[in-house]
Amino acid sequence: MGLSSHIEELKKKHRALSERVEEVQRAPGASNLELAELKKQKLRIKEAIERLSVNV
Repeated sequence: MGLSSHIEELKKKHRALSERVEEVQRAPGASNLELAELKKQKLRIKEAIERLSVNV
C-alpha cells in the first residue's frame, strides 16, 4: 500500500468516525464515555493524516 492510499484509508476512517460521533450525539441517553473515546480516535487519526501528509 502506497503512502497516498494509506492516507486515503485514514481519511475514510475519520469520516466514518465523524458519522458515528453524530449518531451517538443524537441518540437519547448517549454515553459520554463512548463519545469521548470516539473523539479521541478521530483526533489520533487526524494527527496521523497530518503527519503523513507532510511526507507526500
